[in-house]
Amino acid sequence: MYIASVGVSKFCFLFSLAFCGLLLLLIPALQPPSRQVIRPQPRAPVRSTQTSQLHHTRVPAASVNAEGSDSASWLSKSSAAQEGVIKTVGTRTDSHSLMRGTDFPLFGGKGSYHSRSRTWELLAFKDIFIAVKTTRKYHKSRLELLIKTWVSQAKEQTYIFTDGEDKELQMRTGANIINTNCSAAHTRQALCCKMSVEYDKFIESQKKWFCHVDDDNYVILPRLLQLLSSYHHSQDVYLGRPSLDHPIEATERVKSDGSVSVKFWFATGGAGFCISRGLALKMSPWASLGNFISTAEKIRLPDDCTIGYIIEALLEVTLTHTHLFHSHLENLRKLPMDTVLEQVTLSYGGFENTQNVVSVVGGFSKTDDPTRFKTVHCRLYADTDWCPKHNAHFKS
Repeated sequence: MYIASVGVSKFCFLFSLAFCGLLLLLIPALQPPSRQVIRPQPRAPVRSTQTSQLHHTRVPAASVNAEGSDSASWLSKSSAAQEGVIKTVGTRTDSHSLMRGTDFPLFGGKGSYHSRSRTWELLAFKDIFIAVKTTRKYHKSRLELLIKTWVSQAKEQTYIFTDGEDKELQMRTGANIINTNCSAAHTRQALCCKMSVEYDKFIESQKKWFCHVDDDNYVILPRLLQLLSSYHHSQDVYLGRPSLDHPIEATERVKSDGSVSVKFWFATGGAGFCISRGLALKMSPWASLGNFISTAEKIRLPDDCTIGYIIEALLEVTLTHTHLFHSHLENLRKLPMDTVLEQVTLSYGGFENTQNVVSVVGGFSKTDDPTRFKTVHCRLYADTDWCPKHNAHFKS
């Protein structure tokens, strides 16, 4: 009896040990799965939003603030008048005008503001090729005024395309005068001949921007530099002002005995226009080495229309309309006086409309300065030796 009870006790003890061991094995499996804690990763340092803005601008342009500080005095003190450099970094989304009273339309229709991120680039005057179209008979009455005023500030970047030799003017002024050997007649053939030479010379120059103006335009160089710096020369950019409020319709002659109608916008050469190098290179099949003249013959239109035809109709790149360019075809007296120095180009009326000039007040009377170009120039570059000395402190 005693032996049997001892056996039962041992059996119970061993059974208890086995049961406890089994429980120890089962406990981890019976527990709910633990949640995996994801620890936050350290953030990369965030740059200040100021780096996406105009980082360092040194441009002798007109007033940039709402109060309208005196542009002439600011220009005369700015070191950029000599350096001519705009420094920009990063990208920005343009949805507003850079300057009061001006417009910088972006990638689209007339006067529109399409919010689109664009890369700005470091741009200097040396990057711009400015072509001035003239004719021999206007060397004295028109061209000498330009050379005395705005061309004197960008002599190395300005190329004057004419139809006759003028060694005396070239020696006296040091201007880059190119004889195209084109006809002096004011015909579409002669105009297209000069534009063909302009295009080829620009391509040879390796410069980033091609800008064309006429011999009755004043180019406000700081504003031109600032406008172009808001684009990149590798983009497809065609900037200018149409003389019409609708696309022009032309008849395009095709090889197969017929013709087709084509519509496109074009920037009038009388106000000036600019083309990026990236776009200009794409124009080459229709514009280089004399092809421009044959392209113009297909639509039988002048040089500025042919430029628009190649860019808009053939390459399908849209003209960026801007009201910062001005020609003698518009009523220049309507341009507000406080925005005159904020434009890119100005003009004046011809013999038939001598009163069609911009309204600007300065040290010259209308008799002494009928085009108002000398007055504009002295407002921009007050320390010019022939400008009235009190002009530097003048405020409109």
